[in-house]
Amino acid sequence: MSGHSKWSTIHRQKEVADAKRGQVFTKLAKAIIVAVSAGGGVTDPEQNFRLRLAIEKAKGFNMPKDNIERAIARGAGRGGGEAIEEVVYEGYGPGGVAVVIEAVTDNRQRTGQMIKNVFDRGGGSLAGPGAVSFQFEKNGLLILSKPQNIEEAILKIIDLGVDDVQEADDALEVYTKLENLEEMRKKIESAGFRVSSFEPVLRPKTVVPIANREQAQKILSFLEKLEEQDDVQKVYANFDIPADLANQMVG
Repeated sequence: MSGHSKWSTIHRQKEVADAKRGQVFTKLAKAIIVAVSAGGGVTDPEQNFRLRLAIEKAKGFNMPKDNIERAIARGAGRGGGEAIEEVVYEGYGPGGVAVVIEAVTDNRQRTGQMIKNVFDRGGGSLAGPGAVSFQFEKNGLLILSKPQNIEEAILKIIDLGVDDVQEADDALEVYTKLENLEEMRKKIESAGFRVSSFEPVLRPKTVVPIANREQAQKILSFLEKLEEQDDVQKVYANFDIPADLANQMVG
């Protein structure tokens, strides 16, 4: 959907900018810790797919090897510190936009209060488990470097059996079934494309169109406040605004 921006696209562009300022290493480390813990303490990325994804993402943001190894050790219970667990929050943001927040924390009460404060101040409302998440589906997302011939590339990628391909300003966003993520990455790379990142995501089943600048600013500001929280890993939202307006908001 060239010419439009969903939160997934805007988030990715912001994440790259944050990485340049060194502001993502803490969150990347937590993702590695949880991946090891959720994988039963398995520290071999070849035997722990989620850990492999977390490590590859960390390397993509030039996270130092020592940081990665410390995070793996902590996930396996060798690095000290409080136990970290995953928590999911759901709610509605400004304009009725559905929001799902994935967090990792060593203190549920602290994290829950931080999330609630952001919702209260941003004009949103928290909801119970399952109240919002049904509006999303689990997908695998692959980000491809943008090729010269967009139309030809999209047709070629679709022929590989992916679910959807969308053009962003700086990349192609390829969606596939979550269980096919690793297999599809290999197929796409074998077809000559460069996969810059790949990860599990929650993809909105439908989106709320936002064309008003003031409303768009309010929504983006709200989502950015959520992402700024140290315990928050990912934020998913189901809105769609024109790309030029989105660029003004985050630029």
